[in-house]
Amino acid sequence: MASHDLLERIRARLDELNRSERKVADVILQDPATATGLSIATLAQAASVSEPTVNRFCRNFDAKGYPDFKIKLAQSLAGGTPYVSRSVERGDDAARYGDKIFGATIAALDDARRALDAKRVERAVDYLIQAKQISFFGLGASGPVAQDAQHKFFRFNLPVMVYEDVLMQRMVAAASHTGDAIVIISYTGRTRELVEIARLARSNGAVVLGITAPNSPLARECTETLEVIAPEDTDVYMPMTSRMIHLALIDVLATGVTLRRGEDFQTHLKKIKDSLQATRFPAPDTES
Repeated sequence: MASHDLLERIRARLDELNRSERKVADVILQDPATATGLSIATLAQAASVSEPTVNRFCRNFDAKGYPDFKIKLAQSLAGGTPYVSRSVERGDDAARYGDKIFGATIAALDDARRALDAKRVERAVDYLIQAKQISFFGLGASGPVAQDAQHKFFRFNLPVMVYEDVLMQRMVAAASHTGDAIVIISYTGRTRELVEIARLARSNGAVVLGITAPNSPLARECTETLEVIAPEDTDVYMPMTSRMIHLALIDVLATGVTLRRGEDFQTHLKKIKDSLQATRFPAPDTES
């Protein structure tokens, strides 16, 4: 087990722990940084359990004892931002629920950054560079992500479309052919229509890139995937962090395509940017 996975492993196994061990886990997950500085007696007291229970909990997570567990916990914190499952509660004020939402998003993005497979990114960029036209498909919450992708990719001097209607997606897939690239964005990768659409597009010779969950039905139908594992909180008050990861991955792909186009392409991008100058009020003079 990698050290930076310890907190996520604790969170994932909460339901497997007995009542006493769950109390220990709750104290640690509530404030992991503080937990690294607690003595075994202090932690046991905070969790209202015995010291042997704390040791038993530590051994459940491949530690020789409490001192070894604290080292692994410190390494986990050093390895990246921990995702701590803290659902927004009905009584939370703006400061508290704002902190929870930003914290969950930052942690999810950091996990995705560390898990990013550079070779998969390079292969996806290869396909996009070679495409004669690109279509982005997204349903539900993935629709706005597909819209953002079109906003980024239209700059690359090739036809770029976005489709959020499943019937249009199916027709576009049926009409696709070699030279087309279709990027399908789906958090779960289990939407039946998108899986069928991916299969249909590939049967017609199109390249299908998936931004989706690993080992999902959709991933298995794609030419290449950028896999997203986001620790979603299904609480009604908590928005989907996966959406932010998907947006970041679109930026990664767009940047890869831009860099592949070379320095000469920068003039084209500058021309697009400069076209907006006349639509804006002058920036305030900070010196006056």
